[in-house]
This record gives sequence, structure tokens and C-alpha cells, in this order.
Amino acid sequence: MRLSKKHVVAAAAAGLVMAVAAPVTAQASDSAGTPRYQPEMVTALAASLDVTEDDAVALLDDQARQQGTLTALETRGLKTEGAFFDDRGDLVVNVADAAARARVEKAGLDGRIPEHGDDVLQRVMSTLNEAATDRVPSGVTSFGVDLEHDAVTIEVRDAGDPATRAFLKKAEKFGDAVRTERTEERLTAQTTVYPGSRMNPNNNRNSWCSVGFGARDRSGSQYLVSAGHCIDPGTGLYFDGDRFAVGEHTRYRLGSRSVDMGVALVDRGDAIATSVGTWGNSRPVAVRGSERARVGSTVCKSGATTGWTCGEISSYNQTVTYVDRSGGPDTVVTGLGSASVCTEGGDSGGAYISGDQGQGMTSGGPLNQRCSGGVYASGTSHFQPLDDALNHYGLTLNTN
Repeated sequence: MRLSKKHVVAAAAAGLVMAVAAPVTAQASDSAGTPRYQPEMVTALAASLDVTEDDAVALLDDQARQQGTLTALETRGLKTEGAFFDDRGDLVVNVADAAARARVEKAGLDGRIPEHGDDVLQRVMSTLNEAATDRVPSGVTSFGVDLEHDAVTIEVRDAGDPATRAFLKKAEKFGDAVRTERTEERLTAQTTVYPGSRMNPNNNRNSWCSVGFGARDRSGSQYLVSAGHCIDPGTGLYFDGDRFAVGEHTRYRLGSRSVDMGVALVDRGDAIATSVGTWGNSRPVAVRGSERARVGSTVCKSGATTGWTCGEISSYNQTVTYVDRSGGPDTVVTGLGSASVCTEGGDSGGAYISGDQGQGMTSGGPLNQRCSGGVYASGTSHFQPLDDALNHYGLTLNTN
């Protein structure tokens, strides 16, 4: 799909979410006849789940209803320890005691009193992040809070690595608040060299990332919010041979503990669109906010290499180890989300969206992963949550 410069926005390389695609059906429209979900998104979701479009709309409605119920409970003072959608599609809410669980269940949601809960697991994560900073555990692919298993799950590729052995020994002190899984995956930041181009640093046609979300600061200056490893301060970013932004800040440091967020200042006269491109799979999807979707929510991304791919949000606050394919030092990245969305090199920075809510920008995924199965190719990826980036840089998301 060839876009004009004015569409440099998320469409050019951004990621899109599939949680809210919607086809035109009676169930997909409100009382005034306005579609609640974009028709193309419902069609995509139905195809991915192998269900009818009516069933897809019902799923979206049900997820929205349950999340709305939980938000209302939290607004009225309910303290929770995390929440996630289980395999049946029910929103499970972690709470501290029987009274809170009864309140949750009275509202029609599933309540659970976990042994640990999100607060404890986040403290475990903080300790493990510090341990990973001391010596990079190259044999650890990723680790993060796993609400469903009520533990921090560590994916281990090479337990024989000395730094990994030391890291796992520290993790053992937390008992069953930590669980390990074997994996053969190796992750890498997904900027890389492929033929073609979309968002090219210094107009280098042999290397590219994907366009993310547009945002503004208090003075009205316009920014591109991206993966940090796609941003080099002072380096111009080009679309179709024309510069549209210049890198300003990044928190990514190769070979060091990093956060994969960064921003570029958009050139005067250029703009980042407030709709995410779908690479010919549907019309662009409007961005109306950045409310974080719960674990288990459907999501899609748009990227310059693999286009439009979809899946579910798996977890938040993941710490991963990215290998350097040129043989340089590994990089530990904290604070990522993970999803069953397939990505490849060059998708980095592309926008993830769930319904009409922006979720994040592609950070990385398994080395040599290939998304040859189309929109719903099975895969895994990690993304930098959008809300964290906006908060860190003090920006306001541009919405449609």
C-alpha cells in the first residue's frame, strides 16, 4: 500500500489493534444506527476466532461490559490485585479478602483471592529487574508478571549461562511466586535491515522502523511516539524519501538496562494521522484514546514489514533480553507488554490498538520469526505500552 506523505501517520508503519474491528450487523450498531465497532475489525476478529460476525460483536460487547463493571467497582473504592480474562472469556478479578470477592461476584464478575496478587508480584519484578541489571542473564528470554498463574514467569533458553544461573538462584528465594518455563526463542529488537522502506533513519533505504502514534506537549509541539531503539536524537526520520520528524529523546541504550520508548519532534507542516493504517485489510482505524486493555483483550498491530497482524494481550510489565545480531552486548529491556501478535524486523515502532484505544508500539520478538500466515499468523511479540510513554514524556495523545 503506497501512502502519500500526509499519511505518514500510523498507517505507514503503525500497529493496529483488532480487538474492536466490527462488521455492519444489527448487533454492531447502537440505537442510532452508528456502528459501535469498525465493520472491518469485526470481520477480522470473526475470521481469527472462526466464529460468526455476530459472535465477534457479542465478544467485544461482553469484554467491554465486564471491563466497565470492574472500572465502576474500582471507582467506588474496590481495591484489586490485578484482573485478566480467562479462557472462557470471563474477567477474573484478584482481591484481598472474602468480602471483596463477594462484592465482585455480586457485580457479575469472577472473584479470586490469590496467594500473591499483583502488588506482591510487582515487588518480585522490581527485585529481579535489579538482579538483571547487575549481570545480564543472556540465557533468560523474558520474565514478567503472569496474573493467571499468580506468579512471575521466567522463560529460560540457556540455564547453563553463569549469569542466568545466578539470576535463577535469586529468583528461587521467592518460592512459588516465581515459575520457570523452557523456551527455544531468542528475541531481538525489530528495527533491522530488509529490502524496502517505510520510516527510514537518515533516509537509509536499507534500514527501517514503523510509524507509531502522534502526540503533543503543552505548547502544542507535535511528536511521534515510538520504540526507543528506533529513535536516535538528532537523526532525521524519512517517509517515502521525505523527512517528517527528527529524533529527540530515547530511553534505549544498547548493551545496558533500558526502557524501549522514545519520541521524535515532527517537522512543521507534517503530521501523524489519528487513524491506524491496516495495509489494505480494512479502512484505517480511528484512535480515540489510550486506555490500557486488560490481559486477554484482543489487539492488532500495523507494521511496515508484516502489515496488519492480530492476537491477544498476554501480559504487562515484562522484562526481556534482546540479543544483538551483530555480536554486540545483549540489552535488558523492562516494562514491556506481550501479545500473541506476529511481528518481524522492521515492525518496531508500529502501533498496537485494541478497539479504538491505542495500546503501544512494537518493541521486539523472536529471532527469525516469520509471519507467513497472514493477518492471524501465530506468533509472539513485545510492545512498549503507549500510556507509559505518554506519561513519561508528558504528552497528550492526538485522537480522532
